[in-house]
Amino acid sequence: MHPPVMMRVVGPDDPLTLTTRHNVAYWRGEAGDAAGAAEATAQLLTDRLRLHGPEHPDTLNTRGSLAWLRGNAGDRTGAVTALRALLADCQRVLGPEHTTTLNARNGLAWQLGAAGEHAAAIAETRALLDDYVRLLGVDHPDTLDTRRNLAWWRGEAGDPAGAAAALAELVTDCLRVVGPDHPLTGMVVRSLAHWRGQVGRTAAGR
Repeated sequence: MHPPVMMRVVGPDDPLTLTTRHNVAYWRGEAGDAAGAAEATAQLLTDRLRLHGPEHPDTLNTRGSLAWLRGNAGDRTGAVTALRALLADCQRVLGPEHTTTLNARNGLAWQLGAAGEHAAAIAETRALLDDYVRLLGVDHPDTLDTRRNLAWWRGEAGDPAGAAAALAELVTDCLRVVGPDHPLTGMVVRSLAHWRGQVGRTAAGR
């Protein structure tokens, strides 16, 4: 249901209205309008703070979404700063093993890499991967996706051959765990093709 309809039917502060606003902003970002999605999410955050306060899990999740969208809209430094602050609050309020805390760590690692801080991204992603293996197991989709991220930042840091080798191994595991038609498998296959291409260009001296 569209947010204006939700507001009319159940009211602007109803949880369903807030969730719908979050979802609309998310898909707006996925459609390529990161700036517009960030603006909508900032408005949602204002309402979350008013209704729930700064330490409610929904407020913390919305802060994470806003930081991610602002990074994707071009403000990588601001996103990293916001995610570091969010991570500290999540660890204090929810604990180090809560899903929201882990998501904040994942977002921070990715925005660090996107900002060009590849060594920091590798260190953060490797530490997160260790915790995912411990908490979720080696075959959980979040563990597999974190392996993909780690391989990607290895490639960006100047090791395309290592990235390609790690992704080739990951493709095998994705095929076994989630199958050939899963979106994660497709992303890993495309990442593997990219870094194999980089290895080929390096070997050709280009």
